[in-house]
Formats: sequence, C-alpha cells, structure tokens
Amino acid sequence: MKEMSYQKAIDELEQIVAAMETGDIPVDDLAKKVKRASELIKVCKTVLYETSDEVNRVLSEMDEVRNTNNE
Repeated sequence: MKEMSYQKAIDELEQIVAAMETGDIPVDDLAKKVKRASELIKVCKTVLYETSDEVNRVLSEMDEVRNTNNE
C-alpha cells in the first residue's frame, strides 16, 4: 500500500464505521470493509508511534542543549 497520511486514513476509517453503523454495507462486502479498516488502523498506529518517537527525540535534544547551556 502506498504511504497514506494519518488524516486520510482516519477519514476513510470514519466513513467505513459510519457505513457499518447505518447498515449501508452489504453483507457480501462486510469482510472486505473490516479488513480495510484493520489496515487503516495499522497505518494510524504506525504514524502515531513514529510521530511520538520523533517528538521524544526532539525533546531529548532540547534537554541536552538546555543542560549543556546550564553547565
């Protein structure tokens, strides 16, 4: 799957959930939609973990600079 943005994955996931809640998904397509939802959740989790790692790295670098300046 081509890399997808978090927002696009969330938008598509919300559409799937809304269709499921209203019963707009034919039973024949339900398994495909659930599989797609699972893929979208994985995309979202990956983006969130990567973002968290990056934020923590930047904060750590900021702490190092601050500690160096205070010495």
